[in-house]
Amino acid sequence: MTTFDDILEEAGKFGRCQKRIFILLCMVSMPWAGVYVGIVFQGFTPDHWCRDPAVVERREACGWNLAESRRLTVPLDNSSGQQSSCEQYEVDWNATELTCDKQELEDLSRTPTNSCKHGWEYDYEGRRSFVTEFDLVCSNAWLVDMFQATLNVGFLVGSIAIGYLADRFGRKMSFLISNLLNGVAGILVAVAPNYISLLVFRTLYGFGVKGGWVAGYVLITEIVGVEFRRTVGVIYQMFFSIGILILPLLAYYITDWRWLQVIITIPYILFLSYYWFIPESPRWLLSQNQNSKAVKITEDIAKENKTTLSKNIETLKDDNADSTTASFMDLIRTPNMRKHTFILSYNWFTSAVVYQGLIMRLGILGGNVYIDFLISGLVEFPAAFLILFTIERIGRRLPFATANFVAGVSCFITAFIPDSMFWFKTAVACIGRLGITMTFEMVVFVNTELYPTFVRNLGVSVCSTLCDVGGIVAPFLLYRLAVIWLELPLIIFGFLAFLAGGLVLLLPETRGVPLPDTIDDIEFPEKAKEKIGLKNQQMVNLLPNYQNTASNKDRATV
Repeated sequence: MTTFDDILEEAGKFGRCQKRIFILLCMVSMPWAGVYVGIVFQGFTPDHWCRDPAVVERREACGWNLAESRRLTVPLDNSSGQQSSCEQYEVDWNATELTCDKQELEDLSRTPTNSCKHGWEYDYEGRRSFVTEFDLVCSNAWLVDMFQATLNVGFLVGSIAIGYLADRFGRKMSFLISNLLNGVAGILVAVAPNYISLLVFRTLYGFGVKGGWVAGYVLITEIVGVEFRRTVGVIYQMFFSIGILILPLLAYYITDWRWLQVIITIPYILFLSYYWFIPESPRWLLSQNQNSKAVKITEDIAKENKTTLSKNIETLKDDNADSTTASFMDLIRTPNMRKHTFILSYNWFTSAVVYQGLIMRLGILGGNVYIDFLISGLVEFPAAFLILFTIERIGRRLPFATANFVAGVSCFITAFIPDSMFWFKTAVACIGRLGITMTFEMVVFVNTELYPTFVRNLGVSVCSTLCDVGGIVAPFLLYRLAVIWLELPLIIFGFLAFLAGGLVLLLPETRGVPLPDTIDDIEFPEKAKEKIGLKNQQMVNLLPNYQNTASNKDRATV
């Protein structure tokens, strides 16, 4: 029997066909950036204060500026010395003789105050967010957190559901279904009449977005040679960073959050055209005993790559078939499996909390959010190159742990740098962003290397659910703690990342170690080295060039 990896030796492991599909699927990562962290622009909270209709009317009649009318409306906050955003003077201006003479404006410092009764005014220079549209400030400010939390609830449920559909009905079909849902839900978010419906549609949006992204990730890694899987996986994620750079440019020119939502959604509608441009995964077809379709697609790949297949293609079989049934208990039953599950789950959680937290923090710092967002996005690109440069030279464990330590230390230091040292503070924060980006990208493939074949997909799914839990927690952790002290979230982020780095050091090094097939390979890793030698010997005569190419195969990451 010949495996699909063996046939790729002849068809082309990363030829013209795979490169075309790879480029198409990388496009999927870019709009996901807008979905994932678009809250920075769609949900920004500008300077605001209580609205008094009588004062607004007098301002328009007298030509006062905002500062002059605001002085008549809101008192000073005793704790900060700044004008209050949530209280107003308890004065009936309609019953007073208010004139346009500024010199006659009375001293209101001893006037009783109460909470805002007629909504708020915003100093946002024509820009609209869902915060200004639905008045999500003061006592309703916590509802802004729900915008990101409901998205991550959708991620959590959708990644499991779409993952099941991908295994049941195919990678291509689940990818297309996800994008259809993304297009419909994204437009519904843009036209939501109230905030409750907005949250419902946002949850549906998250349901499809992550699942479709993962389906694309799996599809591209399943049709390239094993030595290219890690590279295409990292670059696939790097296109998310390109989306991060495009997002502030779009937000700068598109000032209404609803139209920005439409622009972010349009690519998902266009991705439906991939029905004619990408194939189903031959590996999945083989696992479903649809060998004839798998052979046809493989022959098409070879034809586009301008290569010729041997007769061995007629003996294609599923190289990942395993009759063992996976269960959650397999992940925690034995000591090493239990350790891997705990450490990896915690790293998924920490990566999501710190990564989302650092990005969303840009929206509450008060600087130029567009420039800050662009600069922080640029530092993500070195992360991919550092990973590709270090993992085969140094290994996985040390770069993984170091990235966590760098992120943690940077958060601690940034919290205590005074605002007067703006550029130094920004530089240190960007280093932290680089570290957590490396961590986020590394946990994906390290997770796959620490579970045996029959439970690998389940293991990754279970551990990565903590990523979505972290995404649910992150906005509450950031926005609520920042009310107490702006830098307090950084202290929490630093602690989480530093602990994650220490735990990573307890994991085994997987560089140069074959992917485990059974739980015994995890509990007794020395046996894995013996197995790989036996497997290679059995495959030597299957293909004429196998002996020369087998030594060059890298370990699969998916």
